[in-house]
Amino acid sequence: MDETNRLRSLLAPLQGLRGWRPAQATRDAIAGVTLAAITLPEQMATARLGGFEPQVGFYAFVGATLGFVLLGRNRRLTVGADSTITPIFALTLAGLAAQQASALAGSAVLLALLVGVFLALAALLRIGVVAALLSVPVVTGFLGGIAVHIAASQLPVALGVSLPSSELPERLYALLQALPHAQLLPALISFGVLLAMGLCDRINPRIPGALIAVAIATLLVAWLGAERLGVATLGAVSPYPPAWQLPALATLTTLVPLALLLTLVIIMQVAAVDRAFPGEEEPDVNKDFLGVGAGNLLSAAFGAFPVNASPPRTAVVVEAGATSQLGALIAAALVMLLAFCGGSVLGAIPDAALAGVLLFVAVRLFRLRVLIDIARRARGEALLAVLTFLAVVCLPIQSGIAMGVGLALLHGVWMIAHSPMLTLTRLPGSTVWWPGSRGETEPGVTVLAFQAPLLFANADSFKRQLLASIDATPAPGLIVLEGSAIVEIDYSAAQTLREVISLCQQQGIAFVIAALLGPDGTTHSVQQAVDHYRTRGTP
Repeated sequence: MDETNRLRSLLAPLQGLRGWRPAQATRDAIAGVTLAAITLPEQMATARLGGFEPQVGFYAFVGATLGFVLLGRNRRLTVGADSTITPIFALTLAGLAAQQASALAGSAVLLALLVGVFLALAALLRIGVVAALLSVPVVTGFLGGIAVHIAASQLPVALGVSLPSSELPERLYALLQALPHAQLLPALISFGVLLAMGLCDRINPRIPGALIAVAIATLLVAWLGAERLGVATLGAVSPYPPAWQLPALATLTTLVPLALLLTLVIIMQVAAVDRAFPGEEEPDVNKDFLGVGAGNLLSAAFGAFPVNASPPRTAVVVEAGATSQLGALIAAALVMLLAFCGGSVLGAIPDAALAGVLLFVAVRLFRLRVLIDIARRARGEALLAVLTFLAVVCLPIQSGIAMGVGLALLHGVWMIAHSPMLTLTRLPGSTVWWPGSRGETEPGVTVLAFQAPLLFANADSFKRQLLASIDATPAPGLIVLEGSAIVEIDYSAAQTLREVISLCQQQGIAFVIAALLGPDGTTHSVQQAVDHYRTRGTP
């Protein structure tokens, strides 16, 4: 019955609009207009980053918004085309399109369908814990690598040079060679948009810096004459999504692993947004996985590509005072209105202006301050961030991300395998045993604490450290293992523990595990074990 109730709660629709009151309409309307102003240039730029026509970004945003409003829970989380995941699938889809010209749109649709299905499965299986697989250093390195990919794809547009399609290292080298041929006007437009967005963001994140900067650049180029200036523009922007057809079945061997990777990244980002902007209600990350999954399915239905939660747009919506998903619905309506009524205006936007928008996104993704802070506090984890960054930059992007996940898992295993064994002493005048050498000790008594679950990965280290502590104790009579931190013991580690206890007994040393909850719900403290040994000579 409980499982049925949980499933019913997970599938309950329109949670982001529940309890809405007319008094909230003004705040949600302001948030919706603000979101639309920020979303318009970003969605076009992200669509171009993926190799799609600009209006495809609009349909991705509308489909994502409708899907999340239908099945998501967070009242202020926004979903749409996202520059974090787009570089991950752009190169793969471009490779499929190179083999078959009509495969780009169909492959993108199929990929969005797969991601939507995988996210729905993640929600139904309640595997939100998977988001913890990526540590902060790994995420920092991963985002830094994505930032380099975005910059490498947009700098040629910003500089007005043409480069052959190639892997990132070769592309960066070709970009350096092309610098003497850079054109001044596209560079001024791109970096002007970048600086304007940075200035607006510093003054107030609610200011639609991208819209303002792109509008100014478009008006100047239109006034001076794009053809006379030699500045490339978007050209005619259709209000309709491009025609598509599903690709050959064989592409599933490429798209399924890619969809799984995208799902992992989306899970991580949705969980991060939920933690950062929980709202008044307790967040339900699995419910929001389902909402983003539905957004991907509707994005596919509209002929678009995979979508993701957006931390910066969500932050702006929160700052604008949104109280429900009504603001996102208003933004989606405004975006489609402009798509159908403002095609000629959109077509006059310079390509370099949208490149400037994406360069600003790249700058924000490259978290230099976080990397410096990690280096100051944990040099080993800073190395992990750098290795992830280099893997994403130097290898094919999917391989680099997979390596980053692998490094994170290996780092976690290494931390568990090297869990320290602490020696405890009693705080003077108390019965509390605490790590450190300044407290009181009992003759012949060694009190140890192991600060991790006891598993196969650290069982050998546990044994070596414990036996070394015994050897360092003169005339040991009692070993007390304080077990409050040992929340789990697997089979292999249990055999090692039995072996250690047997070795102690062979040497006439009593072995007691304290502060470990027994099967009857009782537990004994370290001091009880020591007192018992002191009065009777045996525990």
